[in-house]
Amino acid sequence: MSIGSEEGLPLYARVAGELRRAIAEGEAKPGERLPPARDLAAVMGVNQNTMFRALRVLRDEGILEFRRGRGISVSGDAQGLSEVVGRCRDLHGFSTRHGFRKDEVIRIIEGLS
Repeated sequence: MSIGSEEGLPLYARVAGELRRAIAEGEAKPGERLPPARDLAAVMGVNQNTMFRALRVLRDEGILEFRRGRGISVSGDAQGLSEVVGRCRDLHGFSTRHGFRKDEVIRIIEGLS
């Protein structure tokens, strides 16, 4: 795992983003337990407190479940995240074939709200 370098985003948000991406791409499936936070922190090269904060963000989004005595596992709701990522990939391919740039597609999506 590598942490993105998006400027302006705090480190914990970038860590959460990388974990979110890994889950969306199926590296951890719904129901699977994650390694202990200290191990994840070591692998990603961040402080344990940063990792805990990132994990809490994903818990609050419904992607992770914290269970006392059982650790942290991927929520069943994470399946929806995987589907959204897949559909976004389809949209990206479709829009690229039709000559739209990513920023144009993002503006279209933002206009839907």
